[in-house]
Amino acid sequence: MPQQHFIGAHTVDNGGLHMTALRAGSAGMRALQCFTAIPRFYGDKSSIKPERVERFQKALREAGIRPEHVVVHAAYVLSVATAEPDKWERAAAGLAKEMERSTALGVGAVCFHPGSATDGDPKAAAKRVAKAITQALKAVDGPTRLLVENTAGAGKTVGRTAEEVADILRHVPDGVRGRTGYGLDTCHLFASGWAIHESQARQKEILDEWEQTVGEAPGFFHLNDSEGAFGSNRDRHVLLGDGGIGAEPFRWLLADPRSRGIPLILETPQQNYEIADDDASADPYDLRMMELLTRFSKGV
Repeated sequence: MPQQHFIGAHTVDNGGLHMTALRAGSAGMRALQCFTAIPRFYGDKSSIKPERVERFQKALREAGIRPEHVVVHAAYVLSVATAEPDKWERAAAGLAKEMERSTALGVGAVCFHPGSATDGDPKAAAKRVAKAITQALKAVDGPTRLLVENTAGAGKTVGRTAEEVADILRHVPDGVRGRTGYGLDTCHLFASGWAIHESQARQKEILDEWEQTVGEAPGFFHLNDSEGAFGSNRDRHVLLGDGGIGAEPFRWLLADPRSRGIPLILETPQQNYEIADDDASADPYDLRMMELLTRFSKGV
């Protein structure tokens, strides 16, 4: 019996973290992505209160979402690839604090953008990213994994290629290597020149290359269409079928065995960002995306 698909979204957190789970559950989702702190700040001093953990775990049970299928997205500013010592220290501290909060919540994984090699040296940047991963994992024990997300390739960002991600993970010591890995964002792949839209065979070749180069399959997928053109390095997400990738490549992806048993997270637009704090209803766009992906999951 093949593993099933665990499809979810990064839902709106109006009303609190627990409301993200209830809104995902209302859309029939079995996975979830959320923030534990404001993503525009380092969050290196932000802890999570036990009552907030309890509310979130209760909401997951009500929604029918298992904690291991929850991904926390770390703050966008945690550029642990930077060559600037002060910024690296704070970003690394923020990553460790994110692991502390997420481990308390009991989620399956934290994903993060490695950031920019400000010195223009991706090899040196890979070592700095690995050092931050290692510090975070050694500071916080538990099953929650810390996963590198591939990037759209703008500027000096690290993680555009399979080789760059493999280089990061190669520098993580064996003692904690099993608690890290990577995930793939479809918009980022397309924007950085990986032709996942070309054909089903080409998409499989690309996923094979990532798996063979890094030494393992992805730990999650972000399912996003791209507003920007192929190879544009623009990280702009749109609803599946509304961008340059189109809907059909997502059918191919769900037919690939590597999409099963791991979180498949939509980071596509929401129709209602101003939803009331106590409104646990599903976003209409999420329902539309779930209908499409459920058909694809069934091979329809």
